[in-house]
Amino acid sequence: MSASRGTQRSDPATARLTGWIEPAVTGAGYDLEELVVTPAGRRSVVRVVVDRDEGVTLDGIAEVSRAVSEVLDRNDDGMGRTPYVLEVTSPGVDRPLTDERHWRRNTGRLVVVAVGPAGASEQLTGRVTAVDGQGVTLAVEAKGKPGAKKRPPQPRLVPWAELGAGRVQVEFARAGDPADDDSAVDDSALDDSAEQDGAEDDAAEHDGPDRAGLADDDGGDT
Repeated sequence: MSASRGTQRSDPATARLTGWIEPAVTGAGYDLEELVVTPAGRRSVVRVVVDRDEGVTLDGIAEVSRAVSEVLDRNDDGMGRTPYVLEVTSPGVDRPLTDERHWRRNTGRLVVVAVGPAGASEQLTGRVTAVDGQGVTLAVEAKGKPGAKKRPPQPRLVPWAELGAGRVQVEFARAGDPADDDSAVDDSALDDSAEQDGAEDDAAEHDGPDRAGLADDDGGDT
């Protein structure tokens, strides 16, 4: 399993940007989870999604934003001197869990996931209790007859080969939930947008499509 690079993953221009941006992100101690470049009128929106085991903080977002801005400034020709808006953020709860590190970072969370061989999978709801080389252990509530005494959740190890993409379920805060740690910041607050305006005169010289500044090296459209 591998981390997503966004809907424009196969775009040569986005792949080139990834080659510049990813070292800056990892140098700051984070993983690049997604990179998406979207045209927005005369500008481009560069959205960088980062994460790490220790969680993402506002200070961390600011650090990554500065590092990425410096890289883009140094490679100004690659952006075609087109004005752009840089958005650095953490993954939201709607991000599918597809990589081992995604599952590890959501230990303790309630998830819904399809498990089992292709064509014979079942959907489970359980709490992630452990993640290792074998797979993911979920605490799954035992099914019982209506009205019967509720039994404690039972552990179930799901091998990686039988594990689909998980979805975190939103819950009310539980006592001792790591999400309540003050050092962590709500995902909705982790959006550090800094508009990087190149010279307006230079930007005005682009008569082609909005993403002309992100064209492939051979001059083709991305």
